Order: sequence, then C-alpha cells, then structure tokens
Amino acid sequence: MAVLNPASIPLSLYIHMPWCVKKCPYCDFNSHAVPDGALSSELEQTYLKALVADFETQLEMAQGRSIHSVFIGGGTPSLISAQGYVWLFEQLKSLLKFEDGCEITLEANPGTVEHDPFAGYLEAGINRLSIGVQSFDTNQLQKLGRIHSANNAIDAIQQAKQAGFKRVNVDLMHGLPEQTIDQALHDLKLAVENGATHISWYQLTIEPNTVFFRTQPVLPQDEMLEDIQEQGEAYLKANGFINYEVSAWRKELPSAHNLNYWEFGDYLAIGAGAHGKVTRPDGVYRFQKTRLPKDYLAKVPAEHLQMKKIEADELPFEFMMNALRLNEGVKAELYEQRTGLSLDHLNEVLTSLRARKLMVDDVSRLACTEQGHIFLNSVLEEFL
Repeated sequence: MAVLNPASIPLSLYIHMPWCVKKCPYCDFNSHAVPDGALSSELEQTYLKALVADFETQLEMAQGRSIHSVFIGGGTPSLISAQGYVWLFEQLKSLLKFEDGCEITLEANPGTVEHDPFAGYLEAGINRLSIGVQSFDTNQLQKLGRIHSANNAIDAIQQAKQAGFKRVNVDLMHGLPEQTIDQALHDLKLAVENGATHISWYQLTIEPNTVFFRTQPVLPQDEMLEDIQEQGEAYLKANGFINYEVSAWRKELPSAHNLNYWEFGDYLAIGAGAHGKVTRPDGVYRFQKTRLPKDYLAKVPAEHLQMKKIEADELPFEFMMNALRLNEGVKAELYEQRTGLSLDHLNEVLTSLRARKLMVDDVSRLACTEQGHIFLNSVLEEFL
C-alpha cells in the first residue's frame, strides 16, 4: 500500500443538529424530538459551544487543509437560529480556514415554526438550502408524519428564492404509500415550477427501527415503481435537469459536498452521532460521535468513538460504493490517490464487468454503464 498524501484530498465538514419538532415514522436518522416541544436558547447555546469544542479536537486531522464544503444535517438544522449560526461560523473560521466560495448547505424544513426568515441564514454565510419537502400532497405528508402542508412547502421554496438563495435543493420521495404515477409526477412538477435548482429524488425504503417497519404501510408494487421511475426521469430530463448521481438531479452546479463524499474525499464531523472520514499517510480512517444528545453534551469535548482504520481488503468496495453512484464515475487515477492501492489488483474484476457491459469500456475512467446502474448492488458485490 502506497503512502497517502492527505494534502491532495479535499476536506469537508459535516455538522449534525439532532433535534426535530417531531420524529417521522419512516426516519432512521439520528434525530430526537426537542425537549418540551421547543429548542430553548440555553440548549442551543450549550450545543453550539460543544460543537466548537468538538471541532478543536479534530484540527490535527485537517493536516494543513482548508474546509472545502460544509453540510449541516439533522434532525432539523433550521431549528437553530440564524444568529446561532453566525456565532458558530465565526468560531469555526477562527480555528481553521474555509476556502473562498466554500459551499455551506443547511437542511431546512418547510414549517415556518422551524426556522428564522431565510434571509438570516444567508447573512450567516449559508449559501445553499436543502428543503425537506418529501411530497407536495398534504394527504401523503400526513401519512409520512410531516408537520407541514403542501402550501407550506411551496411557500418555503419561494421564500428561499426571494431571500436571495441562488441554490435551492428540494428533497422529494417517491414510492409513497398507495402513490400513483400522476401523484409522483405532480410532486416533481411543483418542485420544478417553483424554482428548485437541484432535486434529490429517491424512493421511500422501509428501514429497521422505524415506525413504518413495525406498521408496514401499503407501498406501490414493483411494476408501478418502475413506471414512476421511468416517467419521472423523462420529465426531469425534459425540463433541463441533469441526473449526475443515482438520486441527484441538477440545473446548476453539483453539490460540492456530496461530490466530495462520492469521490472518496475526507470530512470532519461534529455533533451527536456525526460520522467522519479522514486520510492519514498510513491509511484511511472512519470515526463517529456518540449518538444521544445528552450523552454527547455530558462529555465535552466528545471523544471520537470507533476510530477505525479501513483495512486494505475493504477499500475497493468502500471506494466503488461511492464512486459508482456518479453517472460519469471518476477518473481511474483517483482510486490510487484516495486508497493507496494499485488499480492493477482489480484488473480481473474490471475486465469482467466491462465485458458484461456493466462498466464503461474505458481504462481511464471508473463508471457504470446504464445497465450497470440498474444492477449497481450486483456490480458492487464484485469488489467485496
């Protein structure tokens, strides 16, 4: 295994805000209902201070690099006040340089009780919003346990644009309980017509440890799901959206933060339950923080739990699991730069996949064919 050069690998930052007004029945993310129904200013300040202390413990992992992009996920990060983010970014930037034009994305919910006016977040330095709409059908929103309405969702997108946000992602799910093709297409239509510049469009999956796993809602049959996928993709393409990753569609720049994940870049991670990945000269490491907010706050700065080196025999799968999500894949040279392994060791597997028309026949690029994307899980199993 070659000595790795962390300086050549972009470094992002993930920030986790663990609270929601209400936990949704399909959600398996690390999110928790806010204590007493509202996030107090005292708890907000305590948590933000803990994030800064957490960040300080990770400075050595930066190894001289600046922050390339930031993603604030949750939970509902827009429960934190705009002024709270002003303070947080002042502290973080005093500790480590942020690149010029650094993309900073905030996940926001459409409910007006869950966020300050969007202009405040823009002033805080956040330059990209990801709005968790999920559906514009009020009946579906109720089934999904969402607390906003269709009108709230439309208003949120329009307010974000009016506030000055040039980059607005809309999260939408399809394959919802008893959903028809027309309903799924209507969701896409409203996102497009109301000015979304990026759409994350993904199928609802029932995950363990969720309410839906225990109650099992009636979901569309496979044939219906295929029709929804096919017609939805055709609609987005007809409206100028580019499908650059399995579930990501854009009319503007790709998400720099997610692109760094898919290209096997590095990312620091602060907040309850946050996961990070860092490269050192001797290998690639993953770590996570303790999940429960009360446990995270009880030990500040929180220790890095499960700091684990990814073994050499695990790296091919780890790399491909990310890179092959991209429709265009990645340059082949990135494999050795990001893993320290020679691509020659994968010649037999790559030759087989290319011969079976599952990966593109181009030695300078690692990418799936259209057929390969349909059977992506089977392709990835070849690298185990």
